[in-house]
Amino acid sequence: MISSVFLSPLRWLVLGIALHPIHVSVTEIEFDEKSKALEIMMRVFTDDLELSLRNRFDQPDLDIFDPRNARKVDEFMGQYLSERFAISLDGKSMKANYLGHEQETDVHIFYIEVENVRKWQTIEVKNSIITEVYDDQSNLVHVIVGEEIKSLRLTRDKPAGKLTFPK
Repeated sequence: MISSVFLSPLRWLVLGIALHPIHVSVTEIEFDEKSKALEIMMRVFTDDLELSLRNRFDQPDLDIFDPRNARKVDEFMGQYLSERFAISLDGKSMKANYLGHEQETDVHIFYIEVENVRKWQTIEVKNSIITEVYDDQSNLVHVIVGEEIKSLRLTRDKPAGKLTFPK
């Protein structure tokens, strides 16, 4: 049974989260050894993304929920990602190819690929999306190599991080 002493702080926590939204994105980077590629899926809250794109491209009326704007969202997102998302493998900058997006309720999912990936040990990821809008933005990055998963939490103050995987 939950005591009323515990329930009261729990109510305040729930109320606090409701009044102050969490600003977060989640990126999964998976190394596909067969295709020699990094397959990347980035999930971003649509309202946060919309505000970032409106500001960056001076489009105050941009509605990324409107399917008619899908092409414009892809154009903007390709450019925005090239400015705010980067990957290096063993110190060598890699070209990230933006493939497209889809919308799921209040989240946009972006698909990115890095081709021609050879064996590597160290990956450096820069992800500063939305940090120009919200100083509390966290960009979580999960890197999957085989059965091993390692993660980073990137912020405005720490927009890049490195992970090492044994060969």
